[in-house]
Amino acid sequence: MIKSFFREYAGILGGLLILCLVSSFLSEYFWSVNNVTNIILQTSIVAIVAFGMTYAILLAGIDLSVGSIVALTGLVLVIGLTNGLPFGLMLPMALLVAVFCGFSNGFITTWLGVHPFIVTMSFMGIWRGVAMLTSDGQAVSLYDNAPFEYIFNGYLFGIPFPIIILLSMIALNHFVLSKTTFGRRVYIVGGNPEAAAYSGINVSKTTIYSYMITGLMAGVGGVMLASRMFSAQPTAANGMELDAIAACVLGGTSLTGGRGTIIGTLIGALIIAVLSNVMSLMNVDFFVSLIVKGVVILIAVGIDVYKNKRKST
Repeated sequence: MIKSFFREYAGILGGLLILCLVSSFLSEYFWSVNNVTNIILQTSIVAIVAFGMTYAILLAGIDLSVGSIVALTGLVLVIGLTNGLPFGLMLPMALLVAVFCGFSNGFITTWLGVHPFIVTMSFMGIWRGVAMLTSDGQAVSLYDNAPFEYIFNGYLFGIPFPIIILLSMIALNHFVLSKTTFGRRVYIVGGNPEAAAYSGINVSKTTIYSYMITGLMAGVGGVMLASRMFSAQPTAANGMELDAIAACVLGGTSLTGGRGTIIGTLIGALIIAVLSNVMSLMNVDFFVSLIVKGVVILIAVGIDVYKNKRKST
């Protein structure tokens, strides 16, 4: 089992290891306990959102609206709590909003037969606009709410709670994709939707459920981000969809669908987090860091295209 794991992820694990070694030479603080913990905490939100993105990309689709869903979910939760509603009610309500956003993406995609790039790009603006209207374009702060603050700032058995959430989401999504009938259908539909339909798989239902999971994972990320900042902002997570896509592609999820894993996405998210962290430690200009991330994504996409061409020949 261990051998097969390293055989499957040898390339990206090697890339992560090399990046960590280079980072340790560039900054003496890289391996400090505080910095390593910070990297994992930074990874937790992006990785969970990327887990949801994995479902969309496995279907040969994409979801550009996840950043907007993150912001909207956080606002729904925080606005409800600031108006005196109980946490036990508002947390599932906020996550249901995220699931509805995902359902809308999947339903419109299948109903109109339009590529999800167009649909989710439209909803990216719609959900962001709803977030702006909901908050009147202002950040909404929340303090002195113990359950809310605990989500990102609490500890369980000495382990930061966001790491507990991350591990839970890894286990849940890995199980769904690798051990369930639905997970197998996602791979089949992504690999060949026509063949999937002929074999009796409901392609539309599989697509809608997948985008609902994508929305749910973005919602979990939104709740965590709001707790981290003690506030919800309509502009939060702007551009997070790019980090999520990058994590998936770096982790080996094919943009043509049908190939990818949650573990690979996690490693991809760690690569993004380490890259961002070392550039921060070196005081690299934010705009330069955007260029570096863009180059990394292009390289990953190029590798994916090259692999697909080799398989087709």
